[in-house]
Parts: sequence; structure tokens; C-alpha cells
Amino acid sequence: MAWTVPAFLERTFLALDAQAADSAVQVATGKDGPILVVLQLAGGNDGLNTVVPFEDDAYYRARPSLAVSPRDIIRVSDGLGFHQKLTGLKSLYDEGNLALIQGVGYPNPNRSHFRSTEIWQTAVDADKVDRHGWIGRYFDSCCAGADPAVGVSIGKQTPQAFSAENPHGISLSRPEQFRFVSENSSDPAATEAAFRQMTEMDEENTGGSIGDLPGMVSNEGSTVDFLRKTTLDAQVSSDKILEISRKFRPMVRYPGGQLAESLSLVGRLIAGGMPTRIYYVSQGGYDTHSGQANSHARLLGEMDAALSAFAADMKAQGNYERVVVMTFSEFGRRVEENASKGTDHGAAAPLFVFGGGVKAGIYGKQPSLTELNEGDLIHNVDFRSVYATVLDKWLKAPSEVVLKQKFAGLDFV
Repeated sequence: MAWTVPAFLERTFLALDAQAADSAVQVATGKDGPILVVLQLAGGNDGLNTVVPFEDDAYYRARPSLAVSPRDIIRVSDGLGFHQKLTGLKSLYDEGNLALIQGVGYPNPNRSHFRSTEIWQTAVDADKVDRHGWIGRYFDSCCAGADPAVGVSIGKQTPQAFSAENPHGISLSRPEQFRFVSENSSDPAATEAAFRQMTEMDEENTGGSIGDLPGMVSNEGSTVDFLRKTTLDAQVSSDKILEISRKFRPMVRYPGGQLAESLSLVGRLIAGGMPTRIYYVSQGGYDTHSGQANSHARLLGEMDAALSAFAADMKAQGNYERVVVMTFSEFGRRVEENASKGTDHGAAAPLFVFGGGVKAGIYGKQPSLTELNEGDLIHNVDFRSVYATVLDKWLKAPSEVVLKQKFAGLDFV
């Protein structure tokens, strides 16, 4: 098999390099459109300790050791405050560019990590199954003929959200790994080994806490098959991806950690002129069944620092107005803490959306802590209404076609 790059792809990458050589801002090239960055908080983020109902006595009765003290929260509104680690997100809120969406979930919630992740990634009802993801259906509906890199997932696992009838998108953990063969080697065995290495499972997933959940993927749409169709068939040049990522350095300093590294790479690809419409990154570890207080605070701190740096990077590039970041987690946690000073799998939880085109505010409402469904918060915003808003108002895509149903949008964009 010849590993040559088709001429149209070569010209595309050369044009991207030329246009981005003097400025990180994308100009009149079709590469200046809106970008969506999806951040998955894998494991089930505890929404009640992320956005704290600090005036509700039921919160403190349910969590005698885990509740965040009113003196430690960052006040957002009457009765609600951010966890003390979310100083950066509070600044974005105060600047008018962060939306807090309360009580997000779906009817008949499922407490299984994998099934609930599958529901969020395919955007179907809890009693239905779809082998295609909501982002994949967006690719099918709106991205025919688009560049193979219309979607980029940063990580070793392809999210089920990318699964499509006509696969688009690429998945990589580091640009250096996005290679078909080892350097100075044309051995087919080495080619296969390199390809398998690029798509291997993350070893962190075998630990005691959920690291990264791609959702259930059938053999027909497995990670390897997906990548083979999208990267091998398209013959995208790994050297060009590597060149773009190396050419541009972050315009701000990112903190350490896996999430910050992923967002730094996203920032470099945006600055380098990648024609990507959707980036997908993840942060794991939110399955906090025991000893939650310290681990959850650490995770929120890492998320806040990474997102704050990314926002600053986009502003410095001049790209802030064209980027929206949306967080999600497969479910929240139970209202009551457990005997191990942690929390168990729950249902509804808040999520964040921010960017230059986002209108700050609180959308939805804080669910009741006394009117529960088997110990779980009851949602009042369907997560697909959030997706519909992003699709209709930000990506300018027909949400009813992508989501296969009509969902009322919100006003945060």
C-alpha cells in the first residue's frame, strides 16, 4: 500500500500552514467558523459539591462530613455557590461568558456508568439503543465532503459520540503517536504495531476509579475499525498534524495534568488552522465512592485551572468568540453521603457552557433535595435541550434531524 497523500489534502494542509504562518487568527478561509469543545467528566461528577445549595438545610443533613461549608463557597446567587476550587469559572461567569445549567438529566435515568454514558453519547431515550452518536449524526447530516479532521478526539479511545454512518474524525492522544509507521521503517508488522499502539486502551481505566468512558461500541463500530476507515482510507498525513502542533505554542502558560495537556493541544490545533468543528476531551476520576472530599476538590481544581488557561489562550489568539466549551458527566451523585465518606451513583447534575458567544446566567433550577426519586435528584432540563441549543444556535445545524426528536432550546447562546 502506498502511503502517499492525495493532492487535495496536501494542498489543504499547505494552505493551512501558509494562512496561519503570520497569525493565529483564522481568516476568510472557511476555517473561521464556530468550534465546539466537549469536555467529558468521566465517572459521574458530584453536582451538589460542585454547585453548592449552601442555604438548604437538607444539604447539610444529608452530608454531615462532605458538605462544603458556606464560608468556603464562591457565592453565585442567593442560595447557590461554586466549590472554592472553581475561581476561574466564576471569573468567566462574572465576565458574562459562562452559563450554569442546573438539574440536567433525562427521563428514567440509568445508574450504570457505561449505559448512562451511552445514552448521553447517542442522545436517545433510555429505553432505546442507537449505534451512532449524536456528534456522528451531526457529521452525517452537515459535514459531507468535509476534511477528515472535522472532528478530533484527544485520547486513546474514540468516543461513541463520534460513531457515524459515514465515519469522520480522528482520535489521538499525542501528535507524535498519530503515525502509521515507526520512523525509518516500512515493515508491515511495525506498521500494524504502531497502529495498535495508537488505539490501545488507557491502562488507567483498570484502576479503582473511572478514568475515561467511551460508551459501548459494537464490534461493527469498534475503535480500530473507526480509525481504519477515517485515517487509513483518507490517508491523512501524520507529519502534517505533527508539524501544525509543533509550529504553534500556547500563548499562555497551561498548568500540569492530563486535561491541561489535552486542551493545550486543542489550542495549538486551533491556532494552526485545523478545519475541525468539534474537539472532544475528557477528564476521569469522578467515581468518588470513598474519601471524596480531597479527591473531588483536586479534580475540580485541575478542571478549573485547565479551562481557565484554555479560555485565556483563545482570547490571546483572538479565537475566543468562535469557541464554545460544554461539559458533561454521565450522571450526578446521590444526595446522601455513604458510609465511606463518598457518594454513590445518582442522576441529575449541573453542567457548564462557556465561550465568547455564551450568555452568562443560571438556566434550569436547583432540584429539590427532599422530593427525590429513590434518593436521586429529579432533572428539570433534558440534556438533549442543551445539545439542541448548541446545534441550532452555535453550529447552525438542524437539531431535530441530528437528535431525531424536537427539543426546546435554551437561551445561553
